[in-house]
Amino acid sequence: MAAPADHRAPRDEAAAEATEHHRVVVVGTGFGGLGMGARLRREGISDFLLLERADSVGGTWRDNSYPGCACDVPSHLYSFSFAPEPAWPRTFSGQPHIRAYLERVTDEFGLRRHIRFDCELEAARWDGEEKRWEITTSAGRMTADVLIAAGGPLSEPQIPDIPGLADFPGKVFHSARWDHDYDLTGKRVAVVGTGASAIQIVPSIQPQVERLTVIQRTPPWVMPRMDRDTAGFERRLHRSFPATRRLRRQLLWLVREFQVGAFTRRPQLMRATQLLAKAHLNRAVSDPELRAKLTPDYLIGCKRILLSNTYYPALAQPNAEVLASALTEVRGSTVVTADGSEREVDAIVFGTGFHVTDMPIGDKITGAAGHTLAEHWKDGLAALRGAAIDGFPNLLMIIGPNTGLGNSSMILQIESHTAYAVSYLRALDRTGAAALDATPAAVRSWNEEMQRRMQTTVWSTGGCNSWYQDRFGRNTTLWPGSTAAFRRATDHVDLNEYELVNR
Repeated sequence: MAAPADHRAPRDEAAAEATEHHRVVVVGTGFGGLGMGARLRREGISDFLLLERADSVGGTWRDNSYPGCACDVPSHLYSFSFAPEPAWPRTFSGQPHIRAYLERVTDEFGLRRHIRFDCELEAARWDGEEKRWEITTSAGRMTADVLIAAGGPLSEPQIPDIPGLADFPGKVFHSARWDHDYDLTGKRVAVVGTGASAIQIVPSIQPQVERLTVIQRTPPWVMPRMDRDTAGFERRLHRSFPATRRLRRQLLWLVREFQVGAFTRRPQLMRATQLLAKAHLNRAVSDPELRAKLTPDYLIGCKRILLSNTYYPALAQPNAEVLASALTEVRGSTVVTADGSEREVDAIVFGTGFHVTDMPIGDKITGAAGHTLAEHWKDGLAALRGAAIDGFPNLLMIIGPNTGLGNSSMILQIESHTAYAVSYLRALDRTGAAALDATPAAVRSWNEEMQRRMQTTVWSTGGCNSWYQDRFGRNTTLWPGSTAAFRRATDHVDLNEYELVNR
């Protein structure tokens, strides 16, 4: 049998180049990375570095700048609890406002001096002798005691491998890599996918294109978007009386916590919500043929519930059409779907999501046994409390496996995970250990519990396949509980779930 590949760089070469050392290195400056940095600053920890591959902060809210890009969680809940914004211009914020908010957080918490821009993680290897991470970036080498991966699951766009796509003579781009230099005016455009991005893109570009073809494999359930301009008196009230802002956030949170049981334990309760979504569709679309194409055959909530008041009306316009079949081939300028439909187009826009259950960062991180995280996860993603992986000492994830939400704000989960990371650092200081390594038994027990609880959820019983599931059909994306339960589960590091790695 061939010996396993040696992923390690020669020690003398690494030591010669890795002259910079930090207690903590965090990958990414989206909500996860900035939240982690702010938490470290609030805890009085200053020896940390944030790696950012781009030239500005923002993560997914920097990368996704497509027309109509906005959040589907209310603004006062989709923000850090420790960095409130009293003057959100709308109840549901658009991408420019969220990105501006993250820039403000960066400056308010003094994070900019901790950020290394244009610095992409290329490789990280656990050095078992030195008990530290050796990190290679596009800007050089460094070492760290603790490595925190905060890139998030929505950072790497996914474009399906379509025969003939490489030879398409027109323009092709993903929603998360929007080409603002390409003018869609008067063009024949195919939008592939009908997820959260597509339902915002479609009504934004429909009025300007000559012909809009939406290629839909599975229709989404769409609910009304209760969005409006924030009144001036609301902003003044929240500025003058911070308690009102906190109360508003608390009420928004409670409503979503109340809904959790329907998603996770009693999916039959979702049928009432489905009736509302069906009524929304019926009001917006009078054509019975189009309405039939847009009616899902699975229980609402099984896939992500989308919010829009303009998606259905845009599809009902004379220059728009829905091909209710998957894209299977591109022949020259013609897109071809599984049912044999063909349309000649000038541009193809993919709203096909991200690498969620096969995170590309897994190929870059090598653990104590010389295997990459991707190799370790060959049978599916799993992490203790969504954060720690056995065989990868002093590696933590912010929003790792089974931490996502189907109905609330991910910022709540991020804050819980940053608290867990701080507890981890305290445990290192308290024990004097060089590192903590999650035990295989603890990871296995946690993952088995996640999958057991997942069996009663709408995501498992609702009759659909979704991007929440990996290639084995397991939901390794979502958290099967409330945000309060996740906070309790990540309140502190339990040393019984770890092996101490001594110096």
